[in-house]
Amino acid sequence: MGFTRVEVITSMAKLDSLQKTVSKFGVTGMTVFQVLGCGVQKGAQEYEVEERKDPVLLPKQMIMMIVDDAILDKLIDAIEKDLYTGHIGDGKIFLSEVKNVIRIRTGEDGAKALE
Repeated sequence: MGFTRVEVITSMAKLDSLQKTVSKFGVTGMTVFQVLGCGVQKGAQEYEVEERKDPVLLPKQMIMMIVDDAILDKLIDAIEKDLYTGHIGDGKIFLSEVKNVIRIRTGEDGAKALE
């Protein structure tokens, strides 16, 4: 059984919807960071014609969760569908392998630490 760290960076308004989506998959925890950032468009709004020379950091949120690899593909599909608008700023999803998870209080590791 493996685990993956899923980090989602998206607009500030998407948290409630994303929480409902991931809870359907039994995700038991997440950490949310308020961050500033920009992507390829350097913070440009969709309606701007000029290309920006200097990036503008926009308010975003990063949601981090550790999930069982058994649900990963379906979870990612659901997150993509939930966040998709087709407009600049929908966000990005980063995936990283996790070797183990340990609950400090009990010493449990692996899947038991996530329950």
